[in-house]
Amino acid sequence: MTTMSESPASHIHDDSLGKQRNRRLLLVGLALILTGSAYGAYWWTVSRFWIETDNAYVTGNLVPVAAQATGIVTQVLFEETQFVNRGDVMVRLDEHEAYAALGRARGRLGETVRQINALFLTQRQLGEKLAARRARLDVIRHDVDRYRKASPSGAVSKQILQNAADQLQALEADVRETQAEYEALDAQIGGTTVMEHPAVELAKHEFIVAHLEYARQQIRAPVSGYIAKRKAQVGDRVKPGANLMTIVPLDHLWVEANLRETELSEIRPGQPAEVRVDLYGGKHTFHGTVEGLVPGTGSPFALLPPDNSTGNFIHIIERVPVRIALAADEIREYPIRPGLSTVTKIRVSEGGQSVWSSLAKTDTEEYQTDVYGDELTSAESMAQGVIAGNVRHNARALELTEERGHPVGIEPPFSRSPSTLSDLGRPTDSLFDGPRRQESNRDSDSHVPSRSPDLGSAFYPLSPSIGPGSQRLGPEAGPFSSPREPLNRKTRNGTGLIDR
Repeated sequence: MTTMSESPASHIHDDSLGKQRNRRLLLVGLALILTGSAYGAYWWTVSRFWIETDNAYVTGNLVPVAAQATGIVTQVLFEETQFVNRGDVMVRLDEHEAYAALGRARGRLGETVRQINALFLTQRQLGEKLAARRARLDVIRHDVDRYRKASPSGAVSKQILQNAADQLQALEADVRETQAEYEALDAQIGGTTVMEHPAVELAKHEFIVAHLEYARQQIRAPVSGYIAKRKAQVGDRVKPGANLMTIVPLDHLWVEANLRETELSEIRPGQPAEVRVDLYGGKHTFHGTVEGLVPGTGSPFALLPPDNSTGNFIHIIERVPVRIALAADEIREYPIRPGLSTVTKIRVSEGGQSVWSSLAKTDTEEYQTDVYGDELTSAESMAQGVIAGNVRHNARALELTEERGHPVGIEPPFSRSPSTLSDLGRPTDSLFDGPRRQESNRDSDSHVPSRSPDLGSAFYPLSPSIGPGSQRLGPEAGPFSSPREPLNRKTRNGTGLIDR
């Protein structure tokens, strides 16, 4: 068997292929070297001064709108994507239950005021009664002294002296009884006025609570922004704390970049950042500033924090959120939304500030609201009006009594300060100083919301702010007139009773 020798042509072909392969490997190696050199140069000159991550998202303040009172939703005034201004009514609840509760609270307040006012009048009556009994006691005591001096001479019989002595003891017992009644009543009202009495304070604050419940049947926007996640539906019965919708202010947004814990050593507040939002791609780059580092990773704040002591330990590189502020003018020119993905770079070559500091501010609108600021003032003023109206009613009745005259020998109440008892040194009308000081403010309507019933006035009846004729409610509309209203209906003004 013979073997055929390889031909010279095959050796030449193999040598040519080997040289081509070597040249290609050399070119690939040179390309890798050039690429590595270029990347090294880029990293040395640029990249090493930046920390970049794509685990970063746009976020902002999501302001929840929750019910503050119990009621049934009767009207939803705003829908998702619409803009709402701060203070606008967004949802209306059925006001009937709150209106009835407010009327009961007003009635209890007026009744309490009149009861306490009656206690003050009773105290004054007991004071006068005590003074009269003491005067009669002094007369009998003087008679007994004279009878005792005249008895030895026979000018006065012993029976007369004994009768006078018995009468003296009876009057002393009456004085002690009246004094005890006076002191018991003084323990209830001593050191206070009608306006300051604890029972009136309690009823007043119950009225304020009922007024707040009534006023909050209209749910207002705490801040300005766009509506999202509307959950309120007409017919829903809501309770305090029920989430109805969310307001998103789009003029104040920031980026939350979740950086690995191995990258945080050089991150400082005040360092500049560049943010590319996927919405615009490479068309625009937002410029931001590091405001601060969140004091913790996501694990401690999770619903179920990990417990590494159980033995199920897995080492995972944690991420820490870093807050990056965006320029407001860029947000207005290139609108963005919370939740958008970004690619964020932070320039760590800048020194920045201390890692313990923060540049975050709370000076924008969504960090405070004043839509509830007038509720307490309005309720307080209305309660003072109810109190003043009921106290003034009794004062007016006393004035009418004085004008019509009084029985001979009996002074009209409040005509003078008590002078027969040392412990009745209260000024004549000090019980009504509080209401009189409030008189000038009670009729002021500047604090009453335009659609609220005129509850602060003691002149007009309560009326709901919905239903027929609701456009005429409010302080500027005056008393509501009904076709069925009696012709002889009376109302009270600042001077007395008038017919209308």
